[in-house]
Parts: sequence; structure tokens; C-alpha cells
Amino acid sequence: MERKSIGIIGAGASGLTCAKHMMDEGYAVTLYEIGSHVGGMWVYQNDNKRSSAYRTLHINTARDLTSFSDYPFDPAVQPFPSHWDMAKYLKDYAEHFGITPFVRFNTKIVDLRPAPSYSAAKPRWQLTTQAGDLHEHDTVVVATGHLTKPLEVAMFRDGFKGEYLHSHHYKEPADFVRKRVCVIGVGNSALDIASDLAMTAERTVLVARSSALIIPKLLFGRPFWDTIQPFYKPWIPAAVRNRILKALVYVVQGDMKRLGFPTQAKRVHATSNANIVNHIHYRRVTVKQGIQRIDGKTLHFVDGTSAEFDTMIAATGYEIDLDFVKPDIIAIKDNGLDLYMRIVPPDWRGLYFLAFFNSDTALNWICEGQTRWIREHEAGRAALPSPADMHAEIEQRKAWVRQNFKDTPRHAIEVEHLPYFADLKRTMAEAQKRAGAPARDIGIGFKPKKVTLPSPPRAEAAE
Repeated sequence: MERKSIGIIGAGASGLTCAKHMMDEGYAVTLYEIGSHVGGMWVYQNDNKRSSAYRTLHINTARDLTSFSDYPFDPAVQPFPSHWDMAKYLKDYAEHFGITPFVRFNTKIVDLRPAPSYSAAKPRWQLTTQAGDLHEHDTVVVATGHLTKPLEVAMFRDGFKGEYLHSHHYKEPADFVRKRVCVIGVGNSALDIASDLAMTAERTVLVARSSALIIPKLLFGRPFWDTIQPFYKPWIPAAVRNRILKALVYVVQGDMKRLGFPTQAKRVHATSNANIVNHIHYRRVTVKQGIQRIDGKTLHFVDGTSAEFDTMIAATGYEIDLDFVKPDIIAIKDNGLDLYMRIVPPDWRGLYFLAFFNSDTALNWICEGQTRWIREHEAGRAALPSPADMHAEIEQRKAWVRQNFKDTPRHAIEVEHLPYFADLKRTMAEAQKRAGAPARDIGIGFKPKKVTLPSPPRAEAAE
């Protein structure tokens, strides 16, 4: 039989693990990378212009949690790898598994559409590059990420008359020495940037429009997530896990309200930072709960105070950017995508979206689970439900997010890894049954403690 052709858009972490697993299945894989490096967002000052990495960036999840199950980090790498460590890890991963020869570098995809021969029974997709080249594949996986197009707030961008930039364009603290800086946001980037500036800026204010749950990096001298991992078991109720998590954060960090953060009835995406709490206590960083109005370079805060600033850095999140995909294939709604299991557009076959989620654990771990799930469907060992059933599941997932999380663009694609892994496993069992295939565990959520590296495959690159 002719080998199935699979095109993967993006050679970051998700695209690389997808390529590895599809190559293991024997498929002809081609990756389309807009820049000249593998590694995506982890390549500092990446020439693809899509990376938001700043000089001091380290991952938020621990090293061993972040590695793929079949390729561990070098034990000499620090417990929380830097972006340089991550870029090297992904480059080594691509080379070890023979992926690099299959990457078409400096290739921007400008259009994705079904081929004239497309049918649900036998999908076929066309990709058009910026150079005008046309490529066809049986299957396409979109792995471009969702942290590339800054979500701008007009009030800040247009109203502030000093220096303004989105956190996507922040690279190092040297540019802001002795300046009065206001950082907007409470996500990981906002806390990192405020911590960067705290020691050298004349003044650093952090505007927290939402509550925060700031997880420390270390607990008892070990990475925090390593310490609490025993509580992340499927049989432990989520409410119990959340109470334990909050209690441990309280023990280490204290009350978020006393640090100046607002209270919130619904949950927010947790952040992780080793330094911001100390900077707040030492008054190197001041927390404000919102901006009422802006007069030139003067910010009037909701607590009645005001101050003049030289620079505003807006860590206000990102918009999903799929400018090469027509809305009739998948439409972006409220910064979310209607995807079955956050992977499949219900009305199309042979098309998948990888890593379009925010999660409470390492992205690589979940991407590997998503890839294993996709692989089984592509191999015919699993079959999707009807479009109607997929749409119903999508609405249920959206309702869960609305019920549990604050209604912001940031949370539109929120997942929690334990219930999500459980859903991937459940839907896989149902899909295997529909396909008439033997029920088997495909390793979704599997995280071995020790891995012996296999020998790299030997393959010839696609023309």
C-alpha cells in the first residue's frame, strides 16, 4: 500500500513529537517551518518572529515533567531548564529521531484548503506556501501554537502616551533601567517581567485585574510539581487536589490578598514564579488592582492613587492566529476553537490541531498524548463519532470552562490534564470499539521515570 502523506505545519515541540510518532507508524512526514530552526517558541530571538521568549525565561514545569516520555533531558540540565536548554533539547530530539531532514525550513504556509479530490472517506488537503508552491497531503496537522499574536487592549495601547509594548516584544531588562514601568497582567510572563525589572527600574507596578495563584518553584528543596505529584491521581477528587494545592501555596507564599491581588469567585490559570512574592514584600514591586483611566503618561488606579510612568508593558495574552485557515474550515470564536477533544474540527476529516490549549502541566506531555490519539485514528485503529456527537462534546467542554473559570480570552482553551487525559482515554476506547479494533492502552498520560533511548531511525528525507 502507498504510504500515507502527512503535512505538519510548525516544527516546535508539538510538531516534532507528532512527526516522531507518525514516522514510527511508517508515514511520509513533511514539516513546514516558517523560520530556520526547530524548537518554535523556545528559540530566543527566533528568526520566525513568532517566539515570545525573553532572555531570562525558564520553563514553569520541572525538567523531568516537561520531557517527552521517550527522550529524557540530560541529567546535568538544571531542574527548571532555560529557553537555551529547551531549544537544545528539541534540536537534539529532532536529530536523534531523524526528523530534521524532513523539515522544510523558511517555508511559510499561507493557505490550507481541501483538495478538489477531498471526501470524508478519503481526505486530501492542499497547502500553499508564500513562494507559491502547492503541496498535497492525505492528512494535515496544524501545530503552529497560540502564543504568537499579541492580544492588545486598546485602552492601554492607544491611551498611554509613554513607551508602550506588548510582553511578546520584551527581551531583556537592560532597556528599562531607571525607568518607571507599569506591567499589566498576572500571567507567567507578567510576573517574570516584573521580577526582571524590580532590581533596576526606578519603580515597578504590577496591575492585577484578576486574582492570582502563584505557585512557588520549589517546596522542601524540590520542584513544587514533583512534591505534589502524588496527589495528582485519578482517584483523588479534583476538589481535594485543589484544596491541597491552595493550602501548600498559602504555606509558602501567604495570602494572595495581603500581597495586593484581588479576590475572585472563579478559578484562574495558575502561575509559577520564584521571586515575585519576595519583590512585593520588599516593595520593589507594587500591586494595583486595575486602572481607572489614563491621562497621557499618568495612570489613575482604581484605589484612587495615580502616578506617572515612562513605560507600559502589556502582558495581556494572545489571540489565536490562523490566518492561513479559512473560517469555513475552522472559525475562531471568542479566542477559542470548536474542536472535538481540542483536536478535531467536527465537519472535516484528515485535519487536526495540536497544542491549542492552556493547561496546568507541561505542554509537551499533553501534546504527546494528543499525538498518540491522532495516530490511532489515522492508522484506522480508531474511528471518530458523528459530527453531531462531536459538536455536543464541544459544547459540554465549553460549558465546563464557563462554569469553573473566569470568563476571559485566556481561559477559552483551558484544560486540566488529569480529566483531559481521562477523556482522551475514554474517547479512544470508544473509538477503538467503533473501528472494531482490539481495545489497548496507547500510553496517553504515561510518564516513565526512566527511559532507555532507542536507536535513531534511518530514513530518507522527502523531496
